Amino acid sequence: MYLARYAILLDGGFVTRKLKESLGKPATADDIMALCDEIRANPNLKNYELLRIYYYDAPPSGETIKQPVSGEEFQLASTERYRHAQSLYDQLELKDGVAIRMGETRLTPHQWKMKPRSARQLIKEPRQIEDRDFDLDIGQKGVDIRIGLDMARLALRDTVRAVAVVTGDSDFVPAFKFVRREGVKVMLCTLGHKGARRELKAHADFVLS
Repeated sequence: MYLARYAILLDGGFVTRKLKESLGKPATADDIMALCDEIRANPNLKNYELLRIYYYDAPPSGETIKQPVSGEEFQLASTERYRHAQSLYDQLELKDGVAIRMGETRLTPHQWKMKPRSARQLIKEPRQIEDRDFDLDIGQKGVDIRIGLDMARLALRDTVRAVAVVTGDSDFVPAFKFVRREGVKVMLCTLGHKGARRELKAHADFVLS
């Protein structure tokens, strides 16, 4: 018997952040695959066959920059975040049925921004500003558009008849509307994200929280 196909699309930054909150540790490739297994077991997908799992992210920058106060060199490639992200991508690439789509990570022209907590402390009790009072000011480019374009491509080519999208970003509402008009069912998985807006849920056929 022929089964219609579906795809799982993972907003990587959102997925790893929410899994870290629930697991209390950085997510591994196995943790992400376990999440996909839960989605696959959903009754709403019992009449569909999985085509592929798409994982979207923007890899952390490996640049060498200067600390905001001391001016000392800081190698981003030496950070734990960078090493973990690269290890995660390497592991996911070898998982069956997984395709990775990469955007870009860019530092803003100012590179650093003061932590809100440090700003509040400095207002209450002025002191010497230190490097640790700042976070990197990083922007992701190309991740959302890749997810939206892949959803449209899969729908227009009749490659899938359903998509399961793991995100909490309301920027995907137009993509949801488009593929639904093409007859594709949309399952939204928010991982219990309380900030998921009503309009995002309203334009999905099923919501798995």
